[in-house]
Amino acid sequence: MAYVAFFIKRFFQAVIVMFVISLIGFSIQDNLGDPLREMVGVSVSEAEREALRDEMGLNDPFFVQYGRFLSKAVQGDLGDSYFFKRPALDVIMDKFPATLDLVIGATIIILGVSIPLGCYCAIRPRSFIAKATMALSIVGISVPVFLTAIFCIYLFAVTLGWLPSFGRGEDLVEIFPGWETGFLSLGGLRHLILPSFALSSIMLPLFIRLIRSEMMEVLEQDYIKFAWAKGLAPRRVWFLHAFKNTLLPVVTVGGVQIGIMLAYTILTETVFQWPGLGFMFIEAVNRVDTPLIIAYIIVVGLIFVATNTIVDLLYTFINPTVRIMGKG
Repeated sequence: MAYVAFFIKRFFQAVIVMFVISLIGFSIQDNLGDPLREMVGVSVSEAEREALRDEMGLNDPFFVQYGRFLSKAVQGDLGDSYFFKRPALDVIMDKFPATLDLVIGATIIILGVSIPLGCYCAIRPRSFIAKATMALSIVGISVPVFLTAIFCIYLFAVTLGWLPSFGRGEDLVEIFPGWETGFLSLGGLRHLILPSFALSSIMLPLFIRLIRSEMMEVLEQDYIKFAWAKGLAPRRVWFLHAFKNTLLPVVTVGGVQIGIMLAYTILTETVFQWPGLGFMFIEAVNRVDTPLIIAYIIVVGLIFVATNTIVDLLYTFINPTVRIMGKG
C-alpha cells in the first residue's frame, strides 16, 4: 500500500507540475515574435496576414487558445510545427535519439571518471593526484561548456585531426524503426567522443568533489572506525561499507543533474552542429516555430519529472532506512 500511495502522490504532483510548465510555456509564445513573418515572408499584405491569424486562431483570447491547446495536449497532440509541417511531437521524437546518445555518452564519462577519482581523493586526500584533481576540478567548474567544446574542436579535430568536429556522421545503426544510435559503430563512436566529453565537462568536477566530500565524511563515522577495529580488509571498508553510504546524496544530486544535462545540450549541440533536441530548439526559436518550442518545453519538463520520481525510488534500494512514505 505504501508504494501505491507513493505513486498516486507522485502522479498528482506530476500533473500539477506539468500543468504549470505548459501554462508558462504557452504564455511566452507572444513574446517570441510573429510566426507568420517566418511562414509567409514580407510579400503578403496585412489583410492576408490577419486572415491567416484568424484561421490559425492566433487572434483568440489567451485562455481560449490555451484551453484549445490543453484539450489536444492531454490526447498527445502538441500542435503542428510551422516549419516542418508535421506534428511537433513527431519532430521531437525524430531528434530525441541524437540527444539521448549525447546524454548517455556524457553520463558514462561522468560516472566512469568521477567515481574512482572521487573515491581515491577521499582515501588519499594528501596525495599529489588528489591535490591535482581538486585543482583541475576548480578550473573545470569555472570554464563554460561552450568554451570547452570549442577548445576540443581546435585541439582534437583541427590541430591533431584525430576526431570529427561536427555532426553524427553517416555510420549509424538502426536499433528499431526511426531510432538510430552511434554507440554500435566505430564511426558513430568517433563522432560522439568530443560532444560527450564537452557536455560532461561541467558536471564531472561537481561529481568528483561531491563523491570526495561525502566519502570523507562517511569515513569518519563510528561504524567505519568499528570496521577498522575488527580488522576488515581496507577495500572491504572503503567500497562495501563507506562507498555504499556515499551513494545516497550522489544519486540525489546525480538524478537532477542528468536531467539538467538536457538543457546544456543546447550549447553543446549548437557548437558541434549535433542534430538533436538542443539544436532543434535553437532553430525553432530563430524561426518562431511556437508549437515546436512549447512542445520542447513540455517534453523536457516531463523528463525532469520522470527523473526525479526514479531518483525517489532508488532511495529505498540504496538505503533501506529511507521510507517512501517519508519522502516529500
